[in-house]
Amino acid sequence: MDDFYDRFADLRRRGVPIVLVTAVAKEGAGPVDVGKKMAVTLTRGSFGTVGGGAIEHYAIKKACELLKTRGNLLESYYLKEGEVAIDAKSLPMACGGKVTLFYEYSGPKEHVFLFGAGHVALALSRVLKTLDFFIEVIDDRKEVLDGFLYADAKHNVPFVDFVSQGHIGQDAMIVVATPSHKDDYHVLNKIIELKIEPKYFGMLCSPEKLKDYLQKTKDIHPGPIDLSHFYSPIGLDTGGNTPEEIAISIASEMLAIANDKKGHRHMREVHYGQDPYWKN
Repeated sequence: MDDFYDRFADLRRRGVPIVLVTAVAKEGAGPVDVGKKMAVTLTRGSFGTVGGGAIEHYAIKKACELLKTRGNLLESYYLKEGEVAIDAKSLPMACGGKVTLFYEYSGPKEHVFLFGAGHVALALSRVLKTLDFFIEVIDDRKEVLDGFLYADAKHNVPFVDFVSQGHIGQDAMIVVATPSHKDDYHVLNKIIELKIEPKYFGMLCSPEKLKDYLQKTKDIHPGPIDLSHFYSPIGLDTGGNTPEEIAISIASEMLAIANDKKGHRHMREVHYGQDPYWKN
């Protein structure tokens, strides 16, 4: 069991979302013992056990569903195929007992990739760390990255190379604020090229420069492109030009997206209307 908790703690340190499945009650016969645990991830499989067989197969499937919603669940099962009851699901087993499993999500609220370790990114990370966001910062300037205080992981690599290495999951949040407009543009296009679909993709950019980016992007990618998750100019319309004020604006927008809240005045809509950018 010590090895189980060591592996669990290691994944938590890495910011990997986990659902911990625990057998909390048992009546009658069955391969499950109260207290048995299993950890399930979407990318690194599962370890531990809650008894094997059909119940473990079902528990892994249910845990994967909960990883996507970041939810918890208490659910009971009859270990007998064809058993009908209001208070429990029937599983294809012959034991005949009843087992209750508790599914507990354990992980960050959101996983954020910050491209650029400058003043705005530093101010933003300071806010996001209070919200249980797991933060990875990427910058090719080692001296700047070394002084970045509020990151769970730092990557001293070229920006586009990091995207190409496949570290960004489809449900991630991305903020691009590199010191170079050229790097911003290349990160945007690499994400489109690799068909990464983040939950949120914000880019620190002026409306004038963005128009040029979007036209160039359209020329490179002539097919349909979904930019519904792309937010630039970045942030909610809160006002203020200091790094701290911009960080509050961006963090507020990220929270609105993470919590599926509508009706806010996004900066992209201030400049591009309710139907932002262009459609192919």
